[in-house]
Amino acid sequence: MINEKLKAGTASRLRRIEGQIRGIQRMVEEDRYCMDILAQTRAAASALRSVEDIILENHMNTCVAHAFESSDPSQQQEKIDEVLSLFSQYRKS
Repeated sequence: MINEKLKAGTASRLRRIEGQIRGIQRMVEEDRYCMDILAQTRAAASALRSVEDIILENHMNTCVAHAFESSDPSQQQEKIDEVLSLFSQYRKS
């Protein structure tokens, strides 16, 4: 569950990233210098990773924390499996 303040901040970041992507698209269409385009793609990727970090931190502090507070072993294992799966996906990227 994402609180309203975090949701608003994340939405704002995503709108900025959306603008960055549109800018990169224009750069490609205008045949801009490859290194300039790559610099912008790295900046957009970094900004997106930052959003991932925020969402993951929220997930750990809410959903995962609630599962462990519940003392329900199946809920706890489910959250552990989710996080391990996510980290496995990161390693493959």
